Formats: sequence, structure tokens, C-alpha cells
Amino acid sequence: MKTDFHSIIAAMSAEDKVALLSGSGLWRTASLPQHGIEDIVMTDGTYGVRYSTSQIEQGESWNITDFLDVIAQSAGDVEHEDHKGGSEALFTKSKPATCFPNGSTLACSWDISLVYQMGAALAQECQEMGVGILLGPGINIRRTPLAGRGYEYYSEDPVVSGDIAAALINGLQDNGVGASLKHFAANNSEYRRTEMDSVIEERALREIYLAGFKRAIEKSNPWTVMSSYNRLNGVQTSQDSWLLTDVLRNEWQYDGLVMSDWYGIKDRPASLLAGNDLAMPETQLDKKDLLAAINRGEIPAEVLDTACLRMLTLIDKVQRHRKPGSKADYRQHHQLAQRLAAESIVLLKNEDAILPLQKGKQRTLAILGKPAQEPVIQGSGCATTVPYMLDRPLDEIFEVAGSDFNVEYAVGTPEDNASDPQALAQAVEVAKNADVAIVFVSTAIGEDGENGDRQDLNILPAHEALIRAVAQQQPNLIVVLANSDAVVMPWLSDCKALLETHFGGQGMGRAVADILFGRANPCGKLTVTVPNTLEETPAWLNYPGENLRHHYSEGLYVGYRYYDRRRLTPLFPFGFGLSYTTFDYSGLTTSVSELEEGKSLTVSVDVTNSGKMAGKEVVQLYLSAPAGELAREEKALKAFAKVHLDAGETQTVTLELNWQDFACYHPGIGGWIVDSGEYQLHIARSSRDMTLSTAIAVRATPRYAPLKIDNSLTQLIGNPPAFARVVTLVASKNGLPEQQVREKLCAIAPDLVFGLFISLTEFLTIDITRQELANALAGPAAQQ
Repeated sequence: MKTDFHSIIAAMSAEDKVALLSGSGLWRTASLPQHGIEDIVMTDGTYGVRYSTSQIEQGESWNITDFLDVIAQSAGDVEHEDHKGGSEALFTKSKPATCFPNGSTLACSWDISLVYQMGAALAQECQEMGVGILLGPGINIRRTPLAGRGYEYYSEDPVVSGDIAAALINGLQDNGVGASLKHFAANNSEYRRTEMDSVIEERALREIYLAGFKRAIEKSNPWTVMSSYNRLNGVQTSQDSWLLTDVLRNEWQYDGLVMSDWYGIKDRPASLLAGNDLAMPETQLDKKDLLAAINRGEIPAEVLDTACLRMLTLIDKVQRHRKPGSKADYRQHHQLAQRLAAESIVLLKNEDAILPLQKGKQRTLAILGKPAQEPVIQGSGCATTVPYMLDRPLDEIFEVAGSDFNVEYAVGTPEDNASDPQALAQAVEVAKNADVAIVFVSTAIGEDGENGDRQDLNILPAHEALIRAVAQQQPNLIVVLANSDAVVMPWLSDCKALLETHFGGQGMGRAVADILFGRANPCGKLTVTVPNTLEETPAWLNYPGENLRHHYSEGLYVGYRYYDRRRLTPLFPFGFGLSYTTFDYSGLTTSVSELEEGKSLTVSVDVTNSGKMAGKEVVQLYLSAPAGELAREEKALKAFAKVHLDAGETQTVTLELNWQDFACYHPGIGGWIVDSGEYQLHIARSSRDMTLSTAIAVRATPRYAPLKIDNSLTQLIGNPPAFARVVTLVASKNGLPEQQVREKLCAIAPDLVFGLFISLTEFLTIDITRQELANALAGPAAQQ
């Protein structure tokens, strides 16, 4: 394609421009050979390449039914003639590809370099299939564990979300495939998602829900950003100029392309005016509406041509990075999927050090549960991937156990939605005669996806019944859990060990086996808070909303911030995860003791593996702000690092904080502020396990919110520049020295409960007008 984009645009008709800014079919952009413009292919998903041969290659006709088939597909759909269930048995609509750990699993690795490798592997598979844009990653905050697509997303915290996303994007784009960072923004529930209005006050929106996007964009510059389905504070996100232009482009300086989610456009002309360049997929009505608006002069030429320029820039970028003839190494990618799963699985409980299993300590193992044979490895919806290979946990356990253990299997629960007394009794008998029982359980297959949210936080009732029945006969019980997001665990006391896999992808089976037998040391850490009950979760009281409005009334107190604020003890805290070894922390230092405005600092700590087995530790750095005008969370994660340590080894881990890490958003000022004072820095194993702390003095230029004439005198005194101007005004009216006026106002301020104008005119009988007071409060700039 010619790179003189302005000449191409100048030669295009309005119809050509409309076509360029619209999809062609479901997964392609328009081809305009008369202008030398080729199409590009894009497809889902967030953890695997879901490539539909019939829709992308064979040019089959399509309609809304095709799209609904995609988003409604279940991870348990049957494919093979033998009717095997579980996530192995998938639909035939897509080519096999590597099914990597889903987002809720992947982020638990906290491993930036490993996630980068996953991005590179995804790019290789895209290159082989001719895909130029992979529609991911998705980084919406996991505000409620009920959210249907929580399995695709990374965390309740924007730092983890942003850093993991940036690593994946960099891995993709460094290898020639563009990413689409989604869903922008506040798409935190699948309940009536195209209708609901996410009502979020600006501070929480900035500090929590937009912060991860901002962080990812700063660190990776994704080629595209995808707008979401929902409304945000009353405006459809795909046509929200504040979100897509004021914030994304003007504030964050993002220069890539914005595309819609599929059928996410409600008003095509309005969406283009707001900054949504590309409408996906192709809809004839949207194209007609946009062309009509252009012909009526409602779309400025500059807006239309700028969107075309972004589109041509993207097409050119994809074409320049194409690698025809590429072949992906799927076996190598499977090994990477196994490693990612092993690094992401979280050991939540290990009573009596029952794990790892040891041949001299335990001889006979009972493996129980349908998911041991038919693993639940992913969620349902448009991200669902046909796995190129699949590790069954039972097969992998047999292989790793070898002749050192006797392994017996009983299904226990042949049907997910019904109990089988005979199968249950058989499983209990097998467990009773074993040294250890390992029970594989899951949430319901298909409950996680795009057709709605989860209804509860329970595992399958039949699976819970299996745990309960086995525990009555076998005290040495280990549970292996597969689920999209947090679950409640009334059965936790019945087991001695618990492995949380979430949706671990096609390599999960081998990863579980390696962890069970100590070939791998668990090193995953939770990226959400696990609640005791659904009712204690932060969003519960306002979920799912009413009258098509969903109020985020918990504000910035999402996840661990909420539990800290309310002094609640969760079942498992954010950042928690056990290991087969132990780690000690010492020698916490900072590069400076006092931070000057606009500067950054480094925080260093020595981490020692004090156990007998090599392992990895996730070092977490939290910050606590001093009391100020605005309420702050008790602590907030600001940086993290994962470090590998041999037994007895010590390494110094260094983390960096910049000035923005100390800031909070002030809605009254309309910007970010840093308060002066003493900040606490905490090195932690989790959000509830601070190991070392130190203080840093921060010196910042104060910023003050604008005052009005009905503010209190106390509020005025808290704004020294404005107070000085008002003192001058009052002194000019009553003839008293300014110092005397100042002292008098300070003395009476605590007792005056009325507005400033009333206090000055009625109680102090100062002869001033409202405009004079307003001018004094506003300062010289307002009087010019």
C-alpha cells in the first residue's frame, strides 16, 4: 500500500471513506483495490486465537446467527463422536490453537516476562493464520465475582491489570501482531450489558476503572483500543467524546485506532464524532447512516479524514509486519502453557504440609471427580479456544507418579447437575482405602460468558457433596478447584490442601501433577480478594442495578481496598499464595528519604529463600498516604516483582515509584494532586501481610479546589491564598488592619455554621456584594 495516506484520502469518495471505517463481514476490514487498500483480519481472543475458517477464509454468508453462535458457545460443547464433555470437547467452528491460561489464572503468575512470552506465542499463531489484530487483552476491573466475563480479566487492582496487559501487548506487537485493549470502559458486568449505565463518580473512575487502561497504554501503546457495550454516566461509551477524545487522546496522548465492540454502535455518526474510528462488524444500516450524515454536512471533513488516516496507518502497520509462511511451534507453545499454568496456580491451603506428595509418606492415592478426566480449562463465549493439545490431570498424575505410588480413580460425579449415589459410594470407598484423596471440582460449565452473570459463588452442588462425603472417611483430602472467579468455600475445613487453578488452559493438567508431586513449587498469588460470602462483597448492595442504572456506590473501595476500609477479614486476601518453601525479607531501603516534586524513587529489599526448596516469591509494594482533604484507601498496591531464589539464596529486589504513584484525583480541582506529608511504604507478601515498612517525606506544591460564597469560613482558612484575598477585601471594607481581621476570622470560624457570604454580611456586618466576594475567592485570573 502507498504510504502517502493524505493523497489516498484525498482521492477517496465519501462512500469509500464510509467503507474504510466499517468492517467487511464479521472479521475483516474493507478492501478498496482502487486505492491500493487491502483488508486485514482480526479475531478473538484474550488467551487463544479463535480462528473461524468458514467465516474468515471461505467467504460463507453470515448473519446475526453466526455472531450469536460465537458468543453463546459453551466450553462444554461436544465435538467428538465419543461425546467427551468438559472443555476438551469444543465446537467445530474454529481451528485448533493453544489455549493458554485464562486471564483470571494468568494474572496470578504476576510474571511480566512470562506473560510477554505468551504474547509472542500468540503472535506466532496469528501470523500462521494470517491474523493481523488479536482482540485482546481485556482488562476490566473484577469488581464483582459474579461478572460473566471475569475469567477473561486480570484483577481487582489496576496496577496488576495494567502491567500484565502491557506485557501481553508488547509480546504480541513486538512480533508483528496488533492488540486491541478492551473493553473501554467500565464493562464490569454482563447483566444487560448493552443497556446498563455504569454510574461511577469521577474519582473512582479515574483511580480504579480507567487507571489500568492508562497504565497499559503508557507501557505498550496498543495498536487499537476497543470501546465497550455499556453506557458510562449516561453516555454510550462508543459515542462518548469525553472518554474517547478528552481522556484517551487529549490527556493520555493515545494516537492509535479506536474500534467498537461487535455491534456495539448505537449511533454511527455520533460514534465517529466522539472518536470511535472503526465500526465492527459490517452493518449496512450504520454505513447508510454515516454516509447520509456526511452528505448532510454533519461530519466535519477533518474528523472523517482523521479517522481514515488512523485506519490507513493501522492497515499499513499490519501489512508491514506480516510474516507469510510462518509456522507456529504448537508443541513448544503447549510447554509454555504448562509453565504458565504452573506459575499461576495458587496454593491456598496446605495443612500439615500434606503437599508435596512424598513416596515414603503416602503410597496409595485416590483421584476423584469428573474434572480429573475431563478438565475444565476455560470459560465460555467469544474467547473460547479449541485447544491444540490437552493435558488430562488424571493422565498426568499417572505419568508423574510412576511406580512410586498406587493411583486409583473414581468419577464420583458422572453428571454435573445430578447426584449418582452409586458413583458417590464407589468414590468414598476408593478414598477410604487410600492414604490421600485428591478431589477435582469446578463451577458449572457454561455459567461464565457473555450471556449473563453468574447466579451465585458456589461450586457445583454435586462436587461439594463429593467433598463432604469423602471427608467423612478420609481426613487427608486435597481439593483441586477450577473456576472463573472467586467462590465461597463452606467446605474449606473438610480439606487439608487446596489448589486454585481458576481456568488454567490446556496445560493445567500437567501443571497440577507437577505441583502435587513437588516437581514444581507453587508460586501463584491471588489477584482478587476471596470473600467469605457473596453478601460481603463490595458491590453486593447495588448489584446488578435497577432502571438500567448500576451505581458503583463503593467508590474507589474495590476489592482489598473495601475489606481494609471496613476492617473485614476475607477468606483469602489479595496477593495471597503459599509455597513449599519460605521467604524472609530484610534490609528495606529507599533511594531518598524526602521526595521532591515530580521526582521518582527506588525501594530496595533483600529477599532470602530460607527453606529447602527453590521457589519464586512475588514481592509486593503498597503505599499508605497521610490524612488529607480527600479520603484515601488504607493502602494501595503500587509495584511488584517476581523473583526466583534457590534454597538459601538472597537477592535484592528493587522497585520504582514515580510521582504519579503518590497522587489521587481531585474532582473539585479537575486534576491529580499530591499531598505533602509522610507516606508509608510497605513490603508485603499479600495485602494483609506487611513484612517491612518505612516512611518517606513528600513535599508537594499545594493545590486548592475553587471556593464558592456558600463555603464555610473554616474551608476558606484552609485555602491560604484565597483567605489572604478575602482578608484584604474585608480590611478594605471595615478599615481594620489585615492581621487583626485575620485573627478575628480564625477565632470565630469554628462557631460559624453558615455560608461564607452570610457569615461576613449578617454576622460581621461587612458591606460586600456577592460578586466582590466571588472575585476575591476566585483570584486575579477570574477578574481579568
